Amino acid sequence: MRRPCILAIDQGTTNTKALLLDREGRVLFRTAAAVELLQPQSGFIEQDPMHLWGSVCRVAEECAAFSEASIAGIAISNQRETALAWTRHRTAETVADEERLPAGLPLGNAISWQCRRSQPVCERIGREAPLLQQISGLPLDPLLSATKWAWMFSQQPELLRARAEAGELCLGTVDSWLLYNLTGGCVHATDHTNASRTGLLGLGSLQWEDDLLGLFGIPRSALAELRPSASLFGECVAIESLRGVPVLAMIGDSHAALVGHGGLTAGMVKATYGTGSSLMMLTAALPAPTASLARTVAWTAQDAVHYALEGNIAMSGAALQWVGEFLGLAHPAEDAAKLAATVPDAGGVVLVPAMVGLGAPYWASAARGLVANLERSHTSAHLARAALDAIAAQVADVLEEMQSSTGNRAAALLADGGATCNDSLMQMQADLIGCPVLRSAEVELSARGAAMLGGQTLGWWSVSSQPSCSAHLARRFAPQSSAEERRRLRAAWRLAVQRTLYQQKGTGA
Repeated sequence: MRRPCILAIDQGTTNTKALLLDREGRVLFRTAAAVELLQPQSGFIEQDPMHLWGSVCRVAEECAAFSEASIAGIAISNQRETALAWTRHRTAETVADEERLPAGLPLGNAISWQCRRSQPVCERIGREAPLLQQISGLPLDPLLSATKWAWMFSQQPELLRARAEAGELCLGTVDSWLLYNLTGGCVHATDHTNASRTGLLGLGSLQWEDDLLGLFGIPRSALAELRPSASLFGECVAIESLRGVPVLAMIGDSHAALVGHGGLTAGMVKATYGTGSSLMMLTAALPAPTASLARTVAWTAQDAVHYALEGNIAMSGAALQWVGEFLGLAHPAEDAAKLAATVPDAGGVVLVPAMVGLGAPYWASAARGLVANLERSHTSAHLARAALDAIAAQVADVLEEMQSSTGNRAAALLADGGATCNDSLMQMQADLIGCPVLRSAEVELSARGAAMLGGQTLGWWSVSSQPSCSAHLARRFAPQSSAEERRRLRAAWRLAVQRTLYQQKGTGA
């Protein structure tokens, strides 16, 4: 007999992953498809919406073909601040023969969360940054979706305004683009977690806020309907093998990873190590404002709202990728990690990977990368190891700020994401923060978290009562370095960061 399952789709920056979870939370099947990042010019990073949609169709159909499962619902997690605009008209001329025909026509490529093209928007409204942070919980930064939509309007003001006035314009993040297409254009909606990363949602009201819409010049009519993360979003009509299957949950990938860890209690902290990194500390209520960290919605259900503090890091895994590309390695990230493993440490070299600015807790968007302490004896292996160390150092910065802001010291750091498979990174992380790191055994933790919310919508379980996956399945990395060595490494890192920030000031930014 075929087992009822949740199809969880995690549309990420470099891959679209999918898995099938049964009612016992076991993964029966998994698959993935690569997606491409485009860099048309310096600071511009984007993706083809058609390829994102096509990758989702491919992995979904592979899961639907798995003979042992009966799919009861679809759950979606996604890269968050990436911004799209599309019309409600479909046209065959806009899509390659091998791709699924989407319900909407994209008005250009998706602007990646990593993209910095909207820096001029931030400079133009810089005086309103305190208002933005007070209402939305977010520091003003090109990361935010609202800055990207504002940039779009600055490029095509007449076209986009006309589309909006005619009711033909849709603005959304990746989740709402996928939902729009899955439902054949019937539903334009998003969940509270993705909305909370746009810079337009009021954290207290959980509504689009007029003051913020006016600040960025965004028409309310083009935005998605707001719904809880665990709720019914519509039915799939675009993929024949999934026709009639309901979409039961949508949630940003970092929030989904938090849910996927289980054991959800106030004070727990997780770090997701991907292209960038996100740390989240679950809080008992809406946290007090802080200048260096974001306040965000952790997830919502029909009867509950959960909040968190978050710190975003732009380049973590991407730092290792950059080093590999810089060195001309055949497989940049993988080969750079192997190169880093050939030396016991970085030999004093410090890399600050601020190639697209620094995120939390500095929020210095104009900062740029820096390599410090080079000597004649240093090799490419030391640079690669410094990139690995930089991931751990940035996470330590954010964790320290979280602990300082809340007065709570984390008993352990829960770790997930592709880069956690590197034992050297996990050990360095434990050494730098002075507490254990618990590595999740589940690779696709964001997909699992989305599936857990989908199961809650079906009544299969309650997310809040799920036991901690990490406590039972993770490898534990305990600190091994002395307090003196930790202070030395942290001091060298902080000095390099200060040089980076000084360099930014020197440019007049």
